[in-house]
Amino acid sequence: MSTVVSSIKKDLKKLATKERAEVNAWFFKTGKGQYGEDDKFIGVTVPNMRKVAKHYLSGATLSDIETLLQEKIHEYRYVALLLLVEQYEKGKKNQKLQKKVVDFMLQPKNRSRINNWDLVDTSAPYILGDWFNERDKKKLYTLLRSKSLWDRRIAIVSNWGFVKRNNLEDVFLMSEKLLDDKEDLIHKATGWMLREAGKKNVNRLRDFLKKHVHKMPRTTLRYAIEKFSKGERQYFLSLK
Repeated sequence: MSTVVSSIKKDLKKLATKERAEVNAWFFKTGKGQYGEDDKFIGVTVPNMRKVAKHYLSGATLSDIETLLQEKIHEYRYVALLLLVEQYEKGKKNQKLQKKVVDFMLQPKNRSRINNWDLVDTSAPYILGDWFNERDKKKLYTLLRSKSLWDRRIAIVSNWGFVKRNNLEDVFLMSEKLLDDKEDLIHKATGWMLREAGKKNVNRLRDFLKKHVHKMPRTTLRYAIEKFSKGERQYFLSLK
């Protein structure tokens, strides 16, 4: 284990509390049969994890990140992904480095450790959502068909990176493919992405809703129409 990894663990443990660990274990659904089953928390807040990650931005390597990502402790994996995003950002003028980060993230061994919604949401939009914005998105569509809840969430949440750049085509295509998904976390993520797309082009969102409202999960619909007026929300809910 490298000195950097040991130091990161040590710093996180100093900031951990039993009370926070218990709250996180409940909040992230770690009980038997729940989506976060067996995830382990030591109890560190997000602001404190960000502070720790910031301290090691210049020293952490991809090898260090991989070591942290393979750990059972959730907070170690979260910090690993914050560092991975920073590695990608540092490569803005070096596409070889950025591609190395993207390939690292997509490797099944590493991707399988991005296995809770906060881990997905803090990494996928900023890495994959940037890299694939103007590139072939075949790999994301492959993830969209995965049996893994987390692979599918990675695919749909990556659209946040596209939407911010006014690239809306794929958010509607992927959302349509996820209308039959059984997982609530996918319903929420899909609705979230549709809502963000609606901020860029509300008429296109309206058209999508009119076409698919009868088939959409109610949670997806509620998230998608969150920014509509009360009257318009009631209209679409009545169609449902």
